[in-house]
Amino acid sequence: MDCLWLTLADPDPAINGQLIYSKGLIESAHRAGAALHIIGLSRPHESQPRRDETGLVWQLTAIRRTSRWQRLLSNKPEIALRSYSQEAVAVLRRALTERDWAAVVFDSICAGWALDTMVQHRSRSARPPKLVYLAHNHEVTVAQRIARASRGLRRIVREVDAFKIARLERRLVAEADLVTSNTPDDCRTFAAGADGTPVAFLPPGYGGTRVASRAIGAGIPRRVVVIGSFDWPPKRIAMESFLAVAAPVLAGAGIELQIVGAIEPDYLAAVRARHPSVSFVGLVEDVRPYMAAARVALVPDLLGGFKLKGLDYVFNRVPILAMRVALPGMPLEEGRSIGLFDSHQALAEGVVSLIDDFAELNRRQAAAFEACASRFDWSRIGEHLLAHIGKVERRHAATAGAAASTVEAAAS
Repeated sequence: MDCLWLTLADPDPAINGQLIYSKGLIESAHRAGAALHIIGLSRPHESQPRRDETGLVWQLTAIRRTSRWQRLLSNKPEIALRSYSQEAVAVLRRALTERDWAAVVFDSICAGWALDTMVQHRSRSARPPKLVYLAHNHEVTVAQRIARASRGLRRIVREVDAFKIARLERRLVAEADLVTSNTPDDCRTFAAGADGTPVAFLPPGYGGTRVASRAIGAGIPRRVVVIGSFDWPPKRIAMESFLAVAAPVLAGAGIELQIVGAIEPDYLAAVRARHPSVSFVGLVEDVRPYMAAARVALVPDLLGGFKLKGLDYVFNRVPILAMRVALPGMPLEEGRSIGLFDSHQALAEGVVSLIDDFAELNRRQAAAFEACASRFDWSRIGEHLLAHIGKVERRHAATAGAAASTVEAAAS
């Protein structure tokens, strides 16, 4: 199966959830038999096009910086402007004419800049490719929550951007022959507004270390850890809300709170000043030692969407306490393999009550590992994706394709 794959950027190194999910899907689809030609941003300096050792073909374009006013005045939301440029459009147009693609894959709404070009191509093509939208979130929900959490002029800007996101996401779903989503909740939300477009569940896989056994005891510090990238506004909103209530509670109980992951330096300095009791580690090459040195892992996120760090916690055998909305799509049972809470205050208090209960900590990490052990296999996920693409019918551009075929037949 020949697929033209439009993604945000070269996902290597995969330092956040979006890049990890994209990298896993690209590699697993390729291993399952797809020939992939990938268009995205270069990170930071790579030859273009390039072919890696696995046979994947990459065409990577340079980042085009835009001003705040350009972003505001554009009809595209900010999330789709990141990888948009005239160079990218030219690369896409050339690729579309190179062969009859079986499918063009929009890997997240970040690829939405290409939708107009794709629709035009399908309307003219005798053999239009299928359009596949791989959703990383239900983006309208995310954008609306970001807007509601903003204040002043920033809220107005975010509301305008949320409107653009809603318009683009609706168009992607309407034009798609197949939509996939990585949580059951988002699948249901997309299906409700898809007007018959097939919606498939496509969870991430896990390709990291699986710790065979672990015993949590007094030799491990009274420490809890939060791992992730904190350069995305919803992550910052959740982290700030959590720290405001949890930092004093944990410090008062003699529990160390450690934050591990990428944070922009100026923002990091400000948040460190507000919360001196919290240990901010920043970006690290290997998060495993930080998980091994913690008794509990926390997920204080306020948005749904699959959290790949949840899999890191499970397979490194760190018990998880999370917000109730934070880990959809994981087969974890409250009170047995995970602790779920309705507020950050309750989450912090849950840490205090659990931190020294070694028997319960070990029961939970073992139960979570067992629940997830046979799931989240990237190879199977790539096979499922290609199977879904293969069985769906083209829902759009059929009239143009039939007309073009008639003209070809009459001319022959």
